[in-house]
Amino acid sequence: MRFSIIHVALWLAMAAGSFTANAYGAVRCVMYLTGQHVVVPSEPHLVDSITHLILAFMRSDVFNVDKTPAEFPLFASVAETREKFNANTKIMVAIGGWGDAGFEEAARDDSSRKRWAGHVKAMVDQTGADGIDIDWEYPGGNRDDYKLIPNSQREWEIQAFVLLLQELRSALGQTKLLSIAVPALERDLMAFTNSTIPSIVDQVDFISVMTYDMMNRRDNVVKHHSGVADSWEAMKRYIDRGVPPHKLNFGLGYYAKWFMTEQCDVQHPLGCRTQLLEDPANGADLGKTAAFSWHDEVPAEMANSFGKAHAHGRYYEDGSYGYWDDEEKRWWSYDTPLTIKAKVPRLLGELQLGGVFAWGLGEDAPQFLHLKATVDGIRVLRGDDDAVKDEL
Repeated sequence: MRFSIIHVALWLAMAAGSFTANAYGAVRCVMYLTGQHVVVPSEPHLVDSITHLILAFMRSDVFNVDKTPAEFPLFASVAETREKFNANTKIMVAIGGWGDAGFEEAARDDSSRKRWAGHVKAMVDQTGADGIDIDWEYPGGNRDDYKLIPNSQREWEIQAFVLLLQELRSALGQTKLLSIAVPALERDLMAFTNSTIPSIVDQVDFISVMTYDMMNRRDNVVKHHSGVADSWEAMKRYIDRGVPPHKLNFGLGYYAKWFMTEQCDVQHPLGCRTQLLEDPANGADLGKTAAFSWHDEVPAEMANSFGKAHAHGRYYEDGSYGYWDDEEKRWWSYDTPLTIKAKVPRLLGELQLGGVFAWGLGEDAPQFLHLKATVDGIRVLRGDDDAVKDEL
């Protein structure tokens, strides 16, 4: 079924009708600023719409030392970053990231947790950051080395993660922000259960669910990597486990992904078999899937296929966008501005979530079309008459 602007209008109207202006007034619009793409939009209405800016990343092993470091490595200082944003925008530092191994040592015991948290507090004081975002991917298992170190050897991390957050909150106090970025897929939620969620929620100001990369090299069938329905289901998992909706942000990936497949039905590629995407022995990437941001130059060998995806891709029943290139047997999956304009009010409106975030701000340069769609979706929910007219 073709997805049209009529569907978007219906979703926007439904979501706006289910939200009051007061309920939505404190919504978060969180952007990660990465060292790979240090670009900030010049349009004031886009910059001013960002409530939280998170610098990513500082490695967790920086703090696994006995003596507090004299300096802490960041690609841009908090002070110079603050100058580019609204005075009310909170500037935070993300610690961790995919492949970061320092959390294991940090969380090992009471002494290591206290030492680590104390150094993080020193970094916050030195840099003037408004808070910390913890990106431990993923406590309890399914990390980048999951084929080499089985999840059974990481079960201890589940409770240690909670204890590390508690120690960090104690060190930071109540005046600094503490957030976490968490996985979206059911298979990765070992540390986020009915029993652990209450303790986690007590420590953090908000939780950002990474509702992107939900198709990755560990999969063997075609699906949307940041699908609308899949994102809704991921957020509902956390709500059902006890997270108050106002503490949740859902995620947007400002980039395009592709996957190599077997032969698919051109009209119905979802569920089609992929080619082998990772090494079954060690989990290594086999080069059959990758991504690039809107700020990146499209790889020359992908240009023809990506051009077709952009021109001839289709919107699915839930509003997700994708394209299967039957010549190259390549599946493309990404959010378009139209998808985002549907996704933002649908998820925030139906689930009463506290906000949205994106990886990442500079990845959407230079046109910032996806950021604009995100901001417009928020404006519609707030009841901005001009925004509603623009959409309809």
